[in-house]
Amino acid sequence: MELTLYLFIAAITLVPTVAVLAVGARRLLGLRIGTVRAALTGLVAMGAGALIGAAMGEARRGALVSVHIGLTVLVAVVFLALSHALVPAGSLSGVVRWPQALRGRVARARRYTELSRIAIRHGLGGALRGRGRGGPEAVAERKQLAAGVRLALEEAGATFVKLGQMLSTRCDLLPGEFVEELTKLQHQVPADPWTDVERVLTEELGTDPAVFFAEFDREPLAAGSIAQVHRARLTTGEEVVVKVQRPGARSVVDRDVDILFRMSRKIEEHTAWGRDFGAVDLAVGFANSLAEELDFRIEARNMATVRAATERRDAASPVRMPHVHEELCTRRVLVLDWLAGVPLNAAGTLIEERGLDRTAMARQLLEWILEQILVGGVFHADPHPGNIMLLEDGRLGLLDFGSVGRIDRVLRAALRNLLLAVHHNNPVALSDALLELVDRREDIDEIRLERALGRFMARHLTPGVRPDRKMFADLFLLVARHGLTMPPEIAATFRALATLEGAMEQMVPGFDIVAEARAFAAGHLERELSPGSIGQVIAEEAMALAPMLRRLPRRVERITDALEHGRLGVQVRLLADERDRRFVRSLVHETLLTFLGGITGLIAVLLLGTDHGPVLHDSLTLLQLIGYNLLVLSCVVVTRVVFGIFHAQRRLPGR
Repeated sequence: MELTLYLFIAAITLVPTVAVLAVGARRLLGLRIGTVRAALTGLVAMGAGALIGAAMGEARRGALVSVHIGLTVLVAVVFLALSHALVPAGSLSGVVRWPQALRGRVARARRYTELSRIAIRHGLGGALRGRGRGGPEAVAERKQLAAGVRLALEEAGATFVKLGQMLSTRCDLLPGEFVEELTKLQHQVPADPWTDVERVLTEELGTDPAVFFAEFDREPLAAGSIAQVHRARLTTGEEVVVKVQRPGARSVVDRDVDILFRMSRKIEEHTAWGRDFGAVDLAVGFANSLAEELDFRIEARNMATVRAATERRDAASPVRMPHVHEELCTRRVLVLDWLAGVPLNAAGTLIEERGLDRTAMARQLLEWILEQILVGGVFHADPHPGNIMLLEDGRLGLLDFGSVGRIDRVLRAALRNLLLAVHHNNPVALSDALLELVDRREDIDEIRLERALGRFMARHLTPGVRPDRKMFADLFLLVARHGLTMPPEIAATFRALATLEGAMEQMVPGFDIVAEARAFAAGHLERELSPGSIGQVIAEEAMALAPMLRRLPRRVERITDALEHGRLGVQVRLLADERDRRFVRSLVHETLLTFLGGITGLIAVLLLGTDHGPVLHDSLTLLQLIGYNLLVLSCVVVTRVVFGIFHAQRRLPGR
């Protein structure tokens, strides 16, 4: 009975003491901690306090009770600071969840091993370690390495094939040998059995697919890495295509993207070329693009947005988009109207048989995409030949809106100005338009940039020279060389145009996409400068300025009256931004804490060295007791300052 009572009293004493020590240490360090770390901090401090008390002895413990408490709190603070430095917040919860993640870790390790074997088998080991030759052998080595990269990506699977296909449009990042090889990437994927497709349809639609589909072709029209497409007919009679996501697509993509993130961090950390083109940022953009492709509702919204941006066109538009049956669209199922036709990459002889004008079709497609970019601000970001169809009525159809770019009004105007500057062969105007597009540094040498752009235009935009992908690559290199950064939405725009150039080249060999874009921008400007358009623009601007113009006379009168009576002054508010005030406040606090910690420690040492004052116990004087307490307080303050310094460094960007 007495033992039970003793354990009960110990328990109700232990819990509050542990909580007080943990909360006190947390408040002193300014941290937010979890339950596990708080319990460990309190228990360690209590254990240390018991050892300190035993070392003091029963006689001195009463006189040094305040020192005993202070040392216990100091142990709690030091333990919490060290534990946070060695095991950052979130790591303990990861350890707790580790058993549940064991299967995923094993699968990832197997995938790592598989990818490493693939890379070594295709001769990529030296490249991953950052090795490379220079001089005349560099070109031959790059060609061999590019072929190895393509073969390795094909063998690695769907996610890495998509990565290679995306990189094949980034002539601004990769040498020509790599771009040429990566454009050959193909990935043959066997179709999933009908039972898996039917299960996904039932799960997503919530009922038997026969409720919505009168007919459903079990053999897919196409099978991709993420989804496969079937032809069907609704119970209402419409012919449709149904895009169904593969059952294991998301788990495969999540696993490979996780590995890709880890690989990109290692590549950027250990290789110069990885740092040059920003391997981690590239992986982030690729992961975001894949995440959108895995949710077919996003594709449905993208199509609705593009349609709304171009709906002012009449029914005879040269480019068609399939209608979306939104009531049947879910995260893994997309239902679209059937567009009868053949893909552009298989329509070579059919165009001649029908007597269609290839140049007119290419120009119509380009103008339709440019109108999305420069007027609507929402555009198809992946117009490769497989996503373009030649329809039975002779028009073109655009499919697969899983990747869509968005560009705001300011950047659209800057893009139009850039095309007009190219059209007029004006390097000064081109420099101004380019600086509106990119993220610029404060110390940019605009004169040097204008001269570089003049040389660029003389090399690529003179009569008789047909612009190609090399022009886009040189422009991106020029931008990077002058310390400018291209925003993601502008990079997506140029990537879409580079992809479209491939479709144009397949349709009309030698098609000059830059000349056509220049002509489109000039024609668009002429329409904007027509009397009706100018009047509309002036009316819109006048309506926006009207409230300010009504207030302007009163403000001018106040200024002139203040000048007349000598009361005009300028008021400047320092530290008006709350972030600036918070920074200064924290700086003052840290400085004061450092000063107080040092002064307190100095006073403590002086007091401990004196023998004067009332004697409390044995040879312990009152001044020495105060010195012990001040020394403990100084240690706590110094620990707080040192922890604050290292914690702030850890939170700096890029660390």
